[in-house]
Amino acid sequence: MERRRSVPRFMIAAAGSGSGKTTVTCGLLAAFARRGVKMASFKCGPDYIDPMFHTEVLGIPSRNLDLFFTDENATRFLLCRAAAAAFGERGEGPALALIEGVMGYYDGLAAISTKASSYDLARATQTPAVLLADCRGRSVSILAELKGFLEYREDSGIRGVILNRLSPMLYPEMKRMIEEELNIAVCGYVPVMKDCGLESRHLGLVTAQEVGNLREIVERLADQMEKTVDLDRLLELAEQTPELTYHMTGPIAGGETEPVGNERKKKPRIGVARDKAFCFYYQDNMDLLEELGAELVPFSPLEDSALPEGLSGLIFGGGYPELYLKQLSQNRGLMGEIRAALESGMPCIAECGGFMYLHEWILDEEGGRWPMAGVIKGESFPTGKLGRFGYISLTARRDTLLCREGATLRGHEFHYWDSTNTGDCYLAEKPLRNRTWNCILSDGIQTQGNLSAGYPHIHFYSNPQAAGRFVTACSSFSRGLIRGGDLI
Repeated sequence: MERRRSVPRFMIAAAGSGSGKTTVTCGLLAAFARRGVKMASFKCGPDYIDPMFHTEVLGIPSRNLDLFFTDENATRFLLCRAAAAAFGERGEGPALALIEGVMGYYDGLAAISTKASSYDLARATQTPAVLLADCRGRSVSILAELKGFLEYREDSGIRGVILNRLSPMLYPEMKRMIEEELNIAVCGYVPVMKDCGLESRHLGLVTAQEVGNLREIVERLADQMEKTVDLDRLLELAEQTPELTYHMTGPIAGGETEPVGNERKKKPRIGVARDKAFCFYYQDNMDLLEELGAELVPFSPLEDSALPEGLSGLIFGGGYPELYLKQLSQNRGLMGEIRAALESGMPCIAECGGFMYLHEWILDEEGGRWPMAGVIKGESFPTGKLGRFGYISLTARRDTLLCREGATLRGHEFHYWDSTNTGDCYLAEKPLRNRTWNCILSDGIQTQGNLSAGYPHIHFYSNPQAAGRFVTACSSFSRGLIRGGDLI
């Protein structure tokens, strides 16, 4: 059955990466929240880091919207569901869903398509885009750039402009020229703000927790937005958006992803590694597991000496284990418990950094060799460059923990370390490129079939049945029906 929901919304987009999207988005989130606007935030694309900044600003989870991972209907469903949870009972107060774009506005799959770009998301969700124009070293030339973006696609969806890194003295004339010559609303400007940028990243990525004065920066950004950005005009633009239509998806739509918790009375408890070393998780993945009946229990491989009690599954997300090798390797008691749990048949998902952690060894950049959990034979080692970077489609080469043979998942890779044992349970394929490779392990040194461990980050809404299979396996393990990875 078709559903409809009103979600006031707009997107902050730009001509390219490094234009200040995250900085301005965080400032706008804080400024609107100050005004009492009920907020929901999203990131276009697969990036984990920017949603973490949004979450720190708002205090509620931010989510990814990605048209490679999910089709248009599922994308609209996820947007509407998250907005409804954030807005609650709207009453008379204003509400806003703010989406941060990715890369350049039209940049999509394989660098040769607009598919899965910010433009594609704006089109599929009928979201007006506000283009953040970087004015560093430019003045009138900005008009030529804006004209190109407005005319490259007839349905560009660009409805406003914010001028970034612009001198206050130039703003009045720039605003006049743009509005008169291009017939597009200029919704304010942001001057150069020293020490307020959120674009500088370790290995290209720094988490919100690593910015010690983030709250101070955000408050300064919000102050600036109040002064020089037309927040009322942006709200008006958001409120003029059409209703979104979608069909229900996920466990409540039935099928193999039917929740398992109610009929079995006892929810399977799944331990989720969460700390500075393991922090990359798609919030919609976590929500789906809970809807399927799982109880998610956080723990820290850095700090905890033992696993939480009563677990029947484990998840190790991505992150930065390479920055904490000494601390991780010294926590031998916890790693011994993890190894014993997996050897007993406990189902486990490990992605990227979590995959590295389960190896016998991780090598650091100086050649040092650090002992890890010892579940996966071999070692993870630095390469000095991004490996297999980008989107991938995954096809199961045989029955696995998450998929039956021939079933597919979609994911993303971003890592500077590789492995001597990457696995061969799935065939990975780059979209729009003639490139494939094998990846993902199902077996550990003393385990069989209860693992899904590899470098790809997987989005469950690309195949919700995979999440259902995992929760079912965890539930079976908690009831003593799995031993050594096999049903008994």
